[in-house]
Amino acid sequence: MKRLLSLFVALAPLTVLAQQDPGGYNRALAAFNAGDMDTAAPLFFDLAERASDPEVKGKSEYFLGQALAKKGLPVAAFIAYAAIVNAGPSHPSYLKAVEGLVDMQQQLDEHNLIPSILNQAYTDDVRDRWVTLPKEVLARINYLVGTVSQRKSRFEEARSLLEAVPQDSRVYAKSRYLLGVVLSDPRFPGRPGEATVLDKEALAAFNAVLAAKEGQLDLRATQHLALIALGRLHYRRGEYADASAAYERVPRYSRYWDQALFENGFARFQNEDFGGALGSLQALHAPQFEGAFQPESWILKATVYYYSCLYDEVKTTLAAFDELYGPMEKQLEPFAGEEEALVQSYNLVAAENRRLPRPVYLWLRNNERIREVMRMLDRVDTEKKTLAGGRWRGTPLAAQTTASLEDVRSTLLQVGGTLAQSRIREASDNLRTFSDQAEIIRVQTALDEKDLLMAGVDQKALLTRQSLYRPKMPGAAWNYWKFQGEFWRDEIGYYQYTLKRGCPAKTAEQTP
Repeated sequence: MKRLLSLFVALAPLTVLAQQDPGGYNRALAAFNAGDMDTAAPLFFDLAERASDPEVKGKSEYFLGQALAKKGLPVAAFIAYAAIVNAGPSHPSYLKAVEGLVDMQQQLDEHNLIPSILNQAYTDDVRDRWVTLPKEVLARINYLVGTVSQRKSRFEEARSLLEAVPQDSRVYAKSRYLLGVVLSDPRFPGRPGEATVLDKEALAAFNAVLAAKEGQLDLRATQHLALIALGRLHYRRGEYADASAAYERVPRYSRYWDQALFENGFARFQNEDFGGALGSLQALHAPQFEGAFQPESWILKATVYYYSCLYDEVKTTLAAFDELYGPMEKQLEPFAGEEEALVQSYNLVAAENRRLPRPVYLWLRNNERIREVMRMLDRVDTEKKTLAGGRWRGTPLAAQTTASLEDVRSTLLQVGGTLAQSRIREASDNLRTFSDQAEIIRVQTALDEKDLLMAGVDQKALLTRQSLYRPKMPGAAWNYWKFQGEFWRDEIGYYQYTLKRGCPAKTAEQTP
């Protein structure tokens, strides 16, 4: 009897410990709180796989994500959080996992997978629960889900989500920019009847971005995009001088400067500032932009010359277009016909290769969403290497996490391939369209030259009688000197052409 009592006493502490720490949850939590993620993560993983208590299992799944994040494995952490979010609001760590997923999105700056997960989870059934999340977390969710709605052309839904982002949020400027894009989209419901009101609201949204103070995410880049969007809004409204002013505010050599130069060329042309339009294109065709894919810029240049009846210059410009882009159109034909496997399409962009024309290749790689896929794939590969060489090597945690990372990698390759195929088709379609436009201009130029000849107009004499004058100076701080074929870095963006006009004056009988 005495021996049995001793045995009972000896076993008593173990029995109490088992009741307090079923399966080792407290040990895992103690290691986590001590910053020992190498110990905590495998314990939480084991509990997440084997615990019979739903509460312990659910908390372990969440703390596994936390441990992976603290270990410097944000993709693995987002996978853990996503599994909880996908399990639904009955999960004991549901809202915490939503918050963790948003944190990983910010850390990774990921805009393809995580916004899609949040969009699918953000249903009417959970909205009342999600409003209890921290204010900044909910603001980010509204912005991220708003981006998905905008991509899917669900404009009213996008508007509601983006307008819900408060001014004190760090994604306020990004949300205002996207709101302006949504409201100014010609497909927004209510247009054209409500166009004036919607344009006014879009204008206010873009100006809010430009007025935003430091502390906003990606503020400078977002402001540059807002300037381009503002220029587009004014251009669509026929306010060409205002459009040009917006484009000219985009800082020189910023990431979006070449796009601003190109679109400013159109605004100046529509504003009948032909010399200014050619000046923008002169900058765009400088050696610094030699690798740029801008076929339409040559069509615009030919159009400017055509409207000035400078037919020799039209033909020279179209010949330059043919020389630059004719071979590219043929080179893209194999990729724009039958669809390749998505992974093969992505690999065309991901690796340096000579199968694509270099300007098209650079244009593809400059796409923000493709760049993001490339960055995320690098992050996935880094985390796989970490798992293969770390303390968890050979453990079930490492094996399953690596398998999950490989699943994400496959999904990213599919996304990247889809984006690459779409952009390659867009490049091919653009080249075909602009080649057709070049042919129309070429034919019309020949017809107009014939008309001048039949009318007995001596165009060369007409041009000889005209003088070229210095362009109007913007202000006292400006200097003028003639362009002599050399492109200086500090001159690019400030070119202004002066043009003669080869069109004969209309007689009174010809004037409508």
